[in-house]
Amino acid sequence: MKRLIADTLVIAERNLIRLPRSPDLLLAFTIQPIMFVLLFAYVFGGAISTPGFSYIDFLIPGIIVQNIAFGGFVTAIGLNEDLSKGLIDRFRSLPMARPAVLAGRTSADMVTNLLSAVILVITGLIIGFSFGTGLLQILAGFALLIFFGYAFSWVFAWLGLIVSSPESASSVGFIAVFPLTFISSAFVPVDSMPAALQWFAEINPFTYVVDAMRALWLGAPAGHSIYGAVAWTAVIIAVFAPLAVYRYRRATSR
Repeated sequence: MKRLIADTLVIAERNLIRLPRSPDLLLAFTIQPIMFVLLFAYVFGGAISTPGFSYIDFLIPGIIVQNIAFGGFVTAIGLNEDLSKGLIDRFRSLPMARPAVLAGRTSADMVTNLLSAVILVITGLIIGFSFGTGLLQILAGFALLIFFGYAFSWVFAWLGLIVSSPESASSVGFIAVFPLTFISSAFVPVDSMPAALQWFAEINPFTYVVDAMRALWLGAPAGHSIYGAVAWTAVIIAVFAPLAVYRYRRATSR
């Protein structure tokens, strides 16, 4: 176990050190989220009614959840690149724990997701967002975000291992996750949607997580959203972590 933890930390450090040397990836965690916040707040905000909250307060939890979910695209691209370049085979020749490659990748995503969330919160505070709860609830919200982002890192890890190229890893992940974020309560109230979409949005894991974030950060009625968010996140990990591990073993046993 000590060896696994040590190797995982080494792989995670390797992935984080590479980020400053990849300006395009660094922009994805910094400038791009700010751009989305400003576009939604000032282009769409005036046209969307959000009873009980200003649109900026309504928006920030939703857009952070969306951004956190997409944070795992670095894992998808990185794993696919490492496989195609033969780096995984070099790892296998070293005296290291085999699960450390996947564990290190997904652990590094937790750091970048936290960075992205902090940047978005600061941007939100600058343009008028305000917390409506206490420090413990705010910290619980950040913990939920990191947990949810970690779950989607495993989704992207699996996607990165089943596609043929780094480019397709990014595009397939976008196609798979993007509709889920919009057919949810992230950007508009669910009851404003047509009946069929409303039904899907109400059971969508993104809706549970976004509603839980609004309860933790804004003081909105929680209902079953917090328990549902934790349950959905655990289910995603329980499904996609074994799938990613299985695919990784197949890919490295050839």
